[in-house]
Amino acid sequence: MIIYCYIYYKPIIQNAPFRKDDFVSMQYSYGLKDTLENTYDSKTGVYQYINNKDSVVTKKFFLKSNDVLYMHRKANEIGLWNFPDTIGKKSDKSRLVPRYDITFNYKKKSKHVTIYGDFDGNPKLLDAAVQMRKIIQETLLQAEKRSGK
Repeated sequence: MIIYCYIYYKPIIQNAPFRKDDFVSMQYSYGLKDTLENTYDSKTGVYQYINNKDSVVTKKFFLKSNDVLYMHRKANEIGLWNFPDTIGKKSDKSRLVPRYDITFNYKKKSKHVTIYGDFDGNPKLLDAAVQMRKIIQETLLQAEKRSGK
């Protein structure tokens, strides 16, 4: 039975479109407007956000390989790779609700998901998207604290 599982699943795992070994970078942006003034880019390490005093704060820190591995595994668990490109839709009301852009870049493919806070479709999809957003935000917060900047 174990040999059968190995033979069956080995090519599936090796040919998976989003493999941790092929990870290149991740971008995360969020905000209330189309400009998405809060951003992080793992390639450059630049994290820019608006603080409580409406001032732009720019910091530079990089994710550790453990951070990337954690986010990649959580994305697999949640099923990020199967999410539609847009969760919700842009509307006049969308200018007042949060919008989140998540992009994972790999050597051969990338996955980009836009999440609108006023999504009223499948609640399981929205819960999974919110869970992924929280995982990314927590990981960035921990990496920022580690950097001590």
